[in-house]
Amino acid sequence: MKKDDAVLKLQGVSREYHQAGQKIVALQKTDFSVRPGEFVAIIGPSGSGKSTFLTIAGGLQNPTRGLVIMNGVDITTLSVKELSRMRLSEVGFILQASNLVPYLTVEKQLKLIDRAMKRKEQADVMEQLFGALSITKLRKKYPSDLSGGERQRAAIAKVLYGTSRLILADEPTASLDTTKAFEVVKLLARETHERGKATIMVTHDERLLEYCDVVYEMHDGLLERRS
Repeated sequence: MKKDDAVLKLQGVSREYHQAGQKIVALQKTDFSVRPGEFVAIIGPSGSGKSTFLTIAGGLQNPTRGLVIMNGVDITTLSVKELSRMRLSEVGFILQASNLVPYLTVEKQLKLIDRAMKRKEQADVMEQLFGALSITKLRKKYPSDLSGGERQRAAIAKVLYGTSRLILADEPTASLDTTKAFEVVKLLARETHERGKATIMVTHDERLLEYCDVVYEMHDGLLERRS
């Protein structure tokens, strides 16, 4: 991939739906791109369209109009099976619900990725992530044994351990205390820059924006870059 090629590009994307006979515009016409090594933040009030934007960007729902191009492929044209394969290999989701497999330990959550990607275990990378996220002592524990903040840090480790070029983070620090929140966002920024990932983070915490390269604001479904 050339340095100036976008990992994700939205062209003329909008999302509408009908409720009680009324047309609701969840996302107004949007043009957007994010490139390798770029850490983007999106802020805005609840109900402004941030979640709609993320689900469209990650191929979890189709736009009403427009193109969603991921690594040069318009994912709106893919079959369900093709889209699922694309998400598995190209997109890492960090959600408020940690989405960990309940019957696997923290360590085995990551090893599952090795099996899915048919690659050798990346032991050094695993140890570095566990250390950076302060979860080394939790590696043999199950999700039910963890606090909300610990589950979230394990989920972040799982995403960063994967091969995804695009990371979509929806309020990734919501369940963390201030110290851990800053540590996690600094780690996301470092991984983004050093490993050439493209990261989009939705957040309400403006203190975290200093670690981001670009900031967008969303109001009433309209996404605008902050100058």
